[in-house]
Amino acid sequence: MPGHDIIAIGASAGGVEALMQIAHGLPGNLPAAVFVVLHIPAEAPSLLPDILNRAGSLSTSHPEDGTRIEMGHIYIAPPDHHLLLEKGYMRIVRGPKENRHRPAVDPLMRSAAMAYGPRVIGVILTGALDDGTSGLLAIKRRGGVTVVQDPKEALYPSMPQSAMEHVQVDYCLPLAEIGPLLRHLASEPAKDEDIYPVSQELAKEVEIAAMETNALNDGDQIGKPSVFSCPECGGVLWEHQDGAILRFRCRTGHAFSPESVLAEQSEALERALWFALKTVDEKASLARRMAAQAHENGQDWLARSFERRLQEAEQHASLLREMLTSDMHYETTHNLVQQMEGKAKPTNKGKANEKNPGEKH
Repeated sequence: MPGHDIIAIGASAGGVEALMQIAHGLPGNLPAAVFVVLHIPAEAPSLLPDILNRAGSLSTSHPEDGTRIEMGHIYIAPPDHHLLLEKGYMRIVRGPKENRHRPAVDPLMRSAAMAYGPRVIGVILTGALDDGTSGLLAIKRRGGVTVVQDPKEALYPSMPQSAMEHVQVDYCLPLAEIGPLLRHLASEPAKDEDIYPVSQELAKEVEIAAMETNALNDGDQIGKPSVFSCPECGGVLWEHQDGAILRFRCRTGHAFSPESVLAEQSEALERALWFALKTVDEKASLARRMAAQAHENGQDWLARSFERRLQEAEQHASLLREMLTSDMHYETTHNLVQQMEGKAKPTNKGKANEKNPGEKH
């Protein structure tokens, strides 16, 4: 019976240092293949393979589409591409973004769960927001092992904390203990795959990430239509309740959690406010110039009209600057997320999963 020989790791902000520490703790003869998604800008060249090659004993590289999977190797998703797993090989695709990212953690973990079931170990490390939560749940449902970095020591705790709130994780560990755990689990026999069948929902989501035409054309079966529009393409977002996780997906395949929708909308709102401020400042500048010209021409009545417009524009500009420099939008984000989810967030995060770091949950 095979061991846990497929290790899928997801990280975001603060992830380079975390991945270096894990790579350092993995032996060169590890009887498993490691697959990594780190959120990186699409236009930036990735130096992560070189960094991890120096940090540990395992060979590390960006795979190409169709690359065969070899044990004792770390494969890192290249910039602007999802990394998906099939039986024996990898797919590198420019599928729709998920949670505002490409590569994203969820597509990797879902495809690993579908292809390898109980042989998969899913690991969520430091990062902002909640990419990876849905993918880790898919691994759990297929009988795999779920691991999160202890949020108390994570540089950015949101990703591991979200996973703990929505998935009954098997292990919550500090970074120093994750590498030894992976070494141990890689040699342990996995459960029987037949006990954990692939659901239609999981198969469909993997097909969407891989840009399978039939899956995309079947978009109206994703869930029920919501009142929200896709931040990426403007289409209708379809609402889907995945266990305790509320998720959204549009017809073209873009997928979001409530947190990622709010983050995208916040950025769009900020861009709109800056554009409005520019317009109001230009209005004030023009009104000031016209008022001065009217005074020079002895048209005091006209100058007073422009001065009133100037005062109004300056008041609007002051209000816009206050909105842009305050933390008001950050304070309301979680309230909006609660409304989208239709439930309140727990006041003590991760309370249901609270155990001493290193304990099996």
